[in-house]
Amino acid sequence: MAQVGEKRKREDKAENGSGDTDTGPSVPSHHPLSGFQLQAVLRESARDKTIFLHGKVTRNAQDAEDAVVILERVPFQADSVSRLLAERPELKLQLENDIYSVYHLNPPPELNEIKTTVICPATEKHIKKYQRQDVCLIHETGDDYDSVTLPFIEAQSLSVQWVYNILEKKAEADRIVHENPDPENGFILIPDFKWNQKQVDDLYLIAISHPRGIKSLRDLTADHLPLLKNILHEGQEAILKRYGLRGNQLRIYLHYQPSYYHLHVHFTALGHDAPGTSVERAHLLCDVIQNLEREPRYYRTRTLTYALRADEPLLKKLKDAGKC
Repeated sequence: MAQVGEKRKREDKAENGSGDTDTGPSVPSHHPLSGFQLQAVLRESARDKTIFLHGKVTRNAQDAEDAVVILERVPFQADSVSRLLAERPELKLQLENDIYSVYHLNPPPELNEIKTTVICPATEKHIKKYQRQDVCLIHETGDDYDSVTLPFIEAQSLSVQWVYNILEKKAEADRIVHENPDPENGFILIPDFKWNQKQVDDLYLIAISHPRGIKSLRDLTADHLPLLKNILHEGQEAILKRYGLRGNQLRIYLHYQPSYYHLHVHFTALGHDAPGTSVERAHLLCDVIQNLEREPRYYRTRTLTYALRADEPLLKKLKDAGKC
């Protein structure tokens, strides 16, 4: 069954500045795609089997609201596919050459699921976020961060109340995989909404730190090593116990720039090509720990490289300041 109307991804919550106090899914009072009219295809990826659409949704006879709809083919599940092939499904031959043959197979509905994310009402910022755009590589020094990036972040006043709702168990408490409740060195480990939790091949969890005020990698010093080591070791142990994946089968990393400014760490299956794992954004947690052990203020002073989309306000700020 398609996951129509799934809660928007965490980064969308951060951008929209809204928290969700529900503790579980609910049945919508109306169809989330009622009267949907396509306005534009924002972006599509044949490789990832994903398409991003901008459209209008009719809430009532008078009003139509902007919506972003993301359609994603869900990963195969080995046991379901095995049963399907064992039942000798109908195959229509498309191509045959020597030992190679290509067929068209129509799977049953339960194997033809499309994960559907609906963001409505969508702001202009949401629509631009999913459009294909040029990107620019930034080399941000420690001084650049202090003079441009940090004031920009502080001026945004982006709400992370939805993060506090999770930490205070006002939302998603039933989804918590592991918690260290220590207010200084503890965290909550929870599945990311990008993962449907039906297979471990695309496993994706987030560790959210209990201490507040750590906005990003830039704020980390050697004082935070106990917290980072707890996240690394306890997170690995919890995932091994729950999902059977060992630490050497995981990619554990932080983003810079992050999607929201509260310290969090990503845990993904090593074989999964998750979004945001490119070298200009992902920093392995084990490397972060080692760097802070060698130099306590490493991330306060070093130059950090990351990419910004052409329409991002931070890029304009950096350009105006002559930093790129």
